[in-house]
Amino acid sequence: MHPTEEAAVSTRVIGLISGTSVDGIDAALVEISGTELDLKVELLAGVTYPYPAELREKILAVGAGVAISMAELAEIDDAIAQVFAQAAQNIQTGHQPTTLIGSHGQTVYHRPPADRGIGTTPHSPLPTPHSLLGYSLQLGRGGLIAHLTGITTVSNFRVADIDIGGHGAPLVPRVDAYLLSHPQEGRCIQNIGGIGNVAYIPPRHGDWLSKIRAWDTGPGNSLLDLAVEHLSAGAKTYDQDGNWAASGTPCHPLVEQWLNQDYFHLPPPKSTGRELFGVAYLHQCLKDAQAYQLNTADILATLTELTAASIVHSYRTFLPEMPQRVLLCGGGSRNLYLKSRLELLLASIPVLTTDEVGLSADFKEAIAFAVLAYWRHLGIPGNLPTATGAPQEVLLGEIHQSYS
Repeated sequence: MHPTEEAAVSTRVIGLISGTSVDGIDAALVEISGTELDLKVELLAGVTYPYPAELREKILAVGAGVAISMAELAEIDDAIAQVFAQAAQNIQTGHQPTTLIGSHGQTVYHRPPADRGIGTTPHSPLPTPHSLLGYSLQLGRGGLIAHLTGITTVSNFRVADIDIGGHGAPLVPRVDAYLLSHPQEGRCIQNIGGIGNVAYIPPRHGDWLSKIRAWDTGPGNSLLDLAVEHLSAGAKTYDQDGNWAASGTPCHPLVEQWLNQDYFHLPPPKSTGRELFGVAYLHQCLKDAQAYQLNTADILATLTELTAASIVHSYRTFLPEMPQRVLLCGGGSRNLYLKSRLELLLASIPVLTTDEVGLSADFKEAIAFAVLAYWRHLGIPGNLPTATGAPQEVLLGEIHQSYS
């Protein structure tokens, strides 16, 4: 069957992802039809399923570089697959059966290509060239998800792009292009998960697809969540609506100092993760803040300002032109204080959420991996070379058939 014929019939797909904040598994059940310009997606259900506390702690420890045995790694890999499979089964309740799952899994390590990437600590921002190819590890193996659910599962989306020299990130911009582009308006789709990433989508005419630019802007919620947990002695894991930060005052000299970090000045394509903007980076930030005698609210306000300022700095430095509209998604889109700081720094540019243009801000990433699985099933490339730095388009994801 030709892909366009198969795509004429709508398909139910489940998208699964847990981001760098390790908040839980975002699951989206969607109805998809069309292929690219005629792509249509309807969200039938979206739920976030928290990780069991013990598993979350193990994931965070692995991501922070704690040494474990191969046997322990295998156990965590299987445990993540099991909770992903359970999420896929639960979200189908009350709906017609699903025939396909797209699972991003849980990233525990990401190293960009050495010739264009960044280092893994705040003290050595430029890497020793171990390899010209990057490396990215997502746990929660697709084969086990397929076995447990009885549903064909596409996983390991980043590898094909990395294998030809790309960053394997960001992967969502191609989906953004077909779901959120506008005929006359240039837009920035700004995801604020643990890490922030942007897709600049020019007006949809002419050779518009080749003009899309995308990259990781830097920290999103990662530093904020780590800081909240540290400053509250574990009593809180995130800043609800940004209220704690909003009660403080950002220290602008400190933000300017932090913006001198090499990553912010590295031209796209580029990608990053908790390997750089993680626990060690937070402790360096807290050490830097001591000179200014900031209280806890001021520290949070300053870290929030870093996220906002790094996003805006990224636009002004690397975009061909500023967008006419910014659309936020991800958990950070619910941080009202962060959103207000972005609005202030972007001046006259409207800042909305993707909810306001018809695409769930909370589940957009999960929806995207459902689409990427659907494209893989149809034989349609999923990466965007201008975003990942890969030399060409490739099919993304490994297909795991169910034999149960």
